[in-house]
Amino acid sequence: MPPPAGIKPPTLWGTRARLGELFAGHDIDVTQQTFKFRYESPEQWLHVFRTYYGPTHKAFAALGAEKSGALEAEILDLLGRSNVGGSGTLIIPSDYLEAVITKR
Repeated sequence: MPPPAGIKPPTLWGTRARLGELFAGHDIDVTQQTFKFRYESPEQWLHVFRTYYGPTHKAFAALGAEKSGALEAEILDLLGRSNVGGSGTLIIPSDYLEAVITKR
């Protein structure tokens, strides 16, 4: 789902270029890191994000029953293919940008 009109998506915060815009005139030190999402299963992950994570909740709410089912199937397929934890668990590595910003 797109952000409200006139608002840049928060996903841009994780880019060096956007941090430079937001904190112009400051020293910015960035390091690539990896977080591992850990859940009992792909279904649990989907339940948590569909229930509590705004963008996922809004995406499902905007779809009809048929399209919601298709999105759910696609997400579960993606989680299954991305899982590095094997059967009986879900571990999904996700890269992010760690930033330390120092005022000059």
